[in-house]
Formats: sequence, C-alpha cells, structure tokens
Amino acid sequence: MADHKKSANDFRSGFITIAGAPNAGKSTLLNHLLGEKISITSKKPQTTRNRILGVVHRQSSQLIFLDTPGVHNPRDPLNVKMVDEAITAIGDSDIILAIADVSKPLPDSEAFLVKKLKKQKKPIILALNKIDLIKKNQLLEFINKWSKAFPFKAVIPISAKHGTQVEELLNSMENLLPLGPPYFPEETLTDIPERFIAAEMIREKVFRLTGQEIPYSTAVTIDNFSEEKNGELIRIDATIHLERDSQKGIIIGKKGSKLKKIGEDARKDIERLVGTRVFLKLFVRIQKNWSRDTKALRKFGYS
Repeated sequence: MADHKKSANDFRSGFITIAGAPNAGKSTLLNHLLGEKISITSKKPQTTRNRILGVVHRQSSQLIFLDTPGVHNPRDPLNVKMVDEAITAIGDSDIILAIADVSKPLPDSEAFLVKKLKKQKKPIILALNKIDLIKKNQLLEFINKWSKAFPFKAVIPISAKHGTQVEELLNSMENLLPLGPPYFPEETLTDIPERFIAAEMIREKVFRLTGQEIPYSTAVTIDNFSEEKNGELIRIDATIHLERDSQKGIIIGKKGSKLKKIGEDARKDIERLVGTRVFLKLFVRIQKNWSRDTKALRKFGYS
C-alpha cells in the first residue's frame, strides 16, 4: 500500500453491503478482503446473525463493507431479525454487492434476494462465488441467467476462498464509490468490539463442532473480558446458552471433551485477534426457547 493518499478531490469512500442467500460466502469474502478474520464462517447456513463492518483501505479509496445475514424468507423470530438486519444494511449503503453461490444455487432464496434488490435505486454488482467448484460451461450459463434476472452494473465470477478475481471486484466497486474523504483512520479494520468478536468465535466453533440442531439453538454472551498481568493475559468468561436440557450433554460431550475442544479452538482464534495470551472459561446454561422469545433475543443482541 502506498504511503500517501491522493488529494481529497480524487479520493472515494463509501459503504458497500454484502448481500446474498445463506452460505453464499459473504463472510469468507469479507475476511479475505481484510486479510483478517473478523466474521465467522461455517458450512452451515445462517452462521452470520449480525451486521459486521470491515474497512478496506486502498491508495485512492476506502471501502466500508457490511457483511449481513443471509437473505431468505424467514419463518421464526430470530430469522426475521436476521433478515431485517440484512435489508436495513442494503438500504444504508452506497453500493450493493450481491453474492451468489454457483456451486449450490438456492433458487427460492435467490428469487427472494432479487425481489428485494429490485426495490433499490443504487448501483448493484454481482459476484458469482465458488467458481473453483464448477466447470467453465456451467459458469457461462450462470452469467447468462443472472444477467437476464437483473441489470447489474457488473457480473464478476470469483472465488472468495482462493482470492480469484477479487482485485477485479474491488476495482469495479471503487469506480462506483462517491467522491469524499475516508470515514475511518487508516489503522481501522472494524468498529466491532473485541468482546463481540470473541463471542462470535466461540459460536463459530459450536457451528463447526456440533451437529444439526445445536448451532441454531446456541447464543453466546461474554460475562467477563479483562486484562491481567499488565496486559500480557486476557481473561474471558463466556456462557453458551442453549434452548433445551437435552442439548447440554451434547455440547459438553463425554467427560467434557466437546466443550474443551470448543474452548481450545476458540481461544486460538481469539489470541490471534488480540495478539496476546488468553485464558478462556466456558459455561453452559439453558434458556428455554430463547430463539422465539423477543426479550431473550434483545438480551443476546439480536434486536
């Protein structure tokens, strides 16, 4: 990156909402763009529940990305909140970056997304993600299909996982940003508190290490996040909230093995984030049917 910026008259900055069906690769793309993991990922859909902000600094622009929950037709209170987050972010942005997974299309969710996009009057770019998983003739079919579905400013095939054509994607968005000074200092990567990201990293390990229903019944709260030993150690106490008593044994595992693994994997990610040693202690509590309880959704940050 250059040591200086262009003049304010040439500089561009703005907000870009990353929108797409569940599991399209939105968080993977954001993490790749930032060169740092701030948004959690897993193979299970609806991993992202909140709007995550990440800032990309370039010589002549600042791109502020908003990673959003997957856009789909919601059927329960938690999913309604998640989709509301995504739709609000779409309305707040200067550019919309729509992402479609070409390896496993979700026609219903994609149709729902296009319906929402048609109400917008701002520039929209489409990234066709996971092109490393399909053949060239299939990709051409997807480009043709999406080009007919909506008048995108550009349709760019990418692989967020491998970084294929991500630079081309950045260039196309940069050209559409409004002229103006940067919103954030150059060292800013995100505006999200470390304790929130720590909670998300714990929740990610639950998604990755447990089966079907457990991840969607899980919320994580940070009860303590404090520095010790003159900043050489961060002590974190966190609670994993579940909906039913039967789930507690599954997440704890035989002789506590599952919970220990969740804690170890999360601690390593958190240490990379904060740059120092972390002591992480996990607790498990039951909050009956919290995902359908408006008061509990507010308590866990899904308001």
